[in-house]
Amino acid sequence: MWPHHFNQHSALWVCIVLNPHCKSEEKSGWLKQLKKWGDMDICPLEDGNYGSELPNITNALPQSNFAQDSLARPRRTVFTRAMEACDLHWQDSHLQRIISCDYYMSPAYQREGESLLFNPQGLPLWLDHVPTACARVDALRSHGYPREALRLGVAIINTLRLQQHRQLDIYKHQKKELLQRGTTSTTNLEGWVGHPLDPIGCLFTTLTETCRVEDDNAMDTGDSGEHKPPVYHHVPVWGCPDGGESYLALALEVALMGMGQQRVMPEGLYAQDKVCRNEEQIVAKLQEMELDDLLVQTLRKQAILLLEGGPFSGLGDVIHRESVPMHTFAKYLFSALLPHDADLAYKLALKAMRLPVLESMAPSGDLGHPHHGISIVPSRYPRWFTLGHLESQQCELASTMLTAAKGDMLRLRTVLEAIQKNIHSSSLIFKLAQDAFKIATPADNPPDITLLNVALELGLQVMRMTLSTLNWRRREMVRWLVTCATEVGLRALVSILQSWYTLFTPTEATSIVAATVMSHNTILRLSLDYPQREELASCARTLALQCSMKDPQNCALSALTLCEKDHIAFETAYQIVIDAASTGMTYSQLFTIARYMEHRGYPLRAFKLASLAMTHLNLAYNQDTHPAINDVLWACALSHSLGKNELAAIIPLVVKSVHCATVLSDILRRCTMTAPGLAGIPGRRNSGKLMSTDKAPLRQLLDATISAYINTTHSRLTHISPRHYGEFIEFLSKARETFLLAQDGHIQFAQFIDNLKQIYKGKKKLMMLVRERFG
Repeated sequence: MWPHHFNQHSALWVCIVLNPHCKSEEKSGWLKQLKKWGDMDICPLEDGNYGSELPNITNALPQSNFAQDSLARPRRTVFTRAMEACDLHWQDSHLQRIISCDYYMSPAYQREGESLLFNPQGLPLWLDHVPTACARVDALRSHGYPREALRLGVAIINTLRLQQHRQLDIYKHQKKELLQRGTTSTTNLEGWVGHPLDPIGCLFTTLTETCRVEDDNAMDTGDSGEHKPPVYHHVPVWGCPDGGESYLALALEVALMGMGQQRVMPEGLYAQDKVCRNEEQIVAKLQEMELDDLLVQTLRKQAILLLEGGPFSGLGDVIHRESVPMHTFAKYLFSALLPHDADLAYKLALKAMRLPVLESMAPSGDLGHPHHGISIVPSRYPRWFTLGHLESQQCELASTMLTAAKGDMLRLRTVLEAIQKNIHSSSLIFKLAQDAFKIATPADNPPDITLLNVALELGLQVMRMTLSTLNWRRREMVRWLVTCATEVGLRALVSILQSWYTLFTPTEATSIVAATVMSHNTILRLSLDYPQREELASCARTLALQCSMKDPQNCALSALTLCEKDHIAFETAYQIVIDAASTGMTYSQLFTIARYMEHRGYPLRAFKLASLAMTHLNLAYNQDTHPAINDVLWACALSHSLGKNELAAIIPLVVKSVHCATVLSDILRRCTMTAPGLAGIPGRRNSGKLMSTDKAPLRQLLDATISAYINTTHSRLTHISPRHYGEFIEFLSKARETFLLAQDGHIQFAQFIDNLKQIYKGKKKLMMLVRERFG
């Protein structure tokens, strides 16, 4: 982050050259020095942007008029303002009178006409550019003229007030046309909040310093390191004709005016960050003021003026899409006004929920944070570097309103609508839903159903927003939604089960939603009676079958599990699997469902599914550690246990799919150890005889195993290295065991070995080892 003390440099130098007693030769000395520093290449720029070093994103956007501005603009360093301030002087007689006299007023007879020097009440005005005028106040204060600083500060505030009233008049005449157009330009391209000279902070400090009550114990607590908020009291404004003004109320008023000013978001990360920081600093100071009747009155008056202020106010009816959002300010206003005028508090906060910079794009899915958006949508303002922070402030404002509106259905409804209209990030809406849920379900009290419903509605919106866009928290969001709906009750659960396709993917709907809804915990939590449980179960089964039709690969097993207790639904789910087996499913999915069927006590169905799985499988000669091997062995064991016919049906499938010799010999060995059908279905006639490897179906398996050994041997010998010779000899020993299962196996094996010796006689050492072992 750009070093912030450079910015204080700017304000400090302005303050130095504005010293009321500075002689002209001193000034020209300063000016020379400042110019020298400003011309250096390494001199920091005022807005923190390093010209060409930092790519200015807006220059790449032809439609942005900011691009032209920034190209045409002269280079401004941190010393530019101080150089400009060298031209300012204190000789103006009106200015001299303002700062030297408490009772300086216009003569009564002059008050009728328009005056540039006094307001209609006859109080003096100072019409300098506001930041410059405030820099004068700062200079007076810093050089030991606190009283003079106060007098000028009051004149500036009177000027701002008059300007505010004139702007209101202008707006009244343009209101109809502006509201029809729905757009406006902002008059303040340079806002007072986040300004290098900090005009609002400077006025606020000058005015409140006079009102601080000095704490006698301040010295004692010096070591504790705790920040004790200042204590203020009202000090009447000197020379005020009716004595009704207080410096403290003026400080509050000027802070509210500055914060509420509609202004364009400045360019550059540094300047934007400074706006956020300055705003937070001012709010922190305001929060330290204890609001009494007079201050509440000031707050209400200014809040109403800001609401009516049209395009001059950030809280007006029409704002520019580039204007700085009011969320942080409105959160302060809302909390401060709520105990005194709830209607006004909500009106302001709801108005401030806007974030027009995100409005002009179609809300396509979730562009939750700047980094989602820049690449997708060029108009998601790449020049708004602080967008993530601003959106989180918008979310804070919404959360504050939700908490305050707990129990009040009408207010909650309006807040909910504002959230749905103005917040464009699914992650932030999810955060709000979670906040609302937490507040609605305190540990020691019954839940607040009004707020719970809002949490649920926000959760449903998040589901719809993230259904087709990727969000890494999606699983958590889905689980949370089911928890929330469970708290709301049976009707909410039935509703999400029935409209699942607008909220969840089929996999989520079966594996997370329906499974959680049907769990024992949910039934207990809701303490349902039998008809209610049946209603819920029926909805879950319907959902399961719909999902299984839509995505059998991922949902079939969940659907079968959910439909276990209902015969017709279970049959339907099984049929869906059978129909999808030929096209839409992999062998591993089919094996999983087949094992489930055996576990449920349906061995024949398990056999059918295992047979279908075998047709999708292809095990090459060298895949002797393939993950499906266990499934193949299980399928053969299942067929063997069912009887001769089933074994005869699966062996051709095995021979076609499995080309790995060790796996085939393992199956063969297991089939010859016991008679088929012994573990089968009671009441079946089992032969009880061992099967012969010379007859079908085992003959086919034996031949396939022998030829797999022969093929594998040749494959291995083409690329064998001496360190694998021992392993190869062991492999041939295994092969011999299989050959010997055939009637003429020993002759076949001898021929096979002779063949090897002929073909691979070049591998002398290996053939010597073969002779040693096999003759």
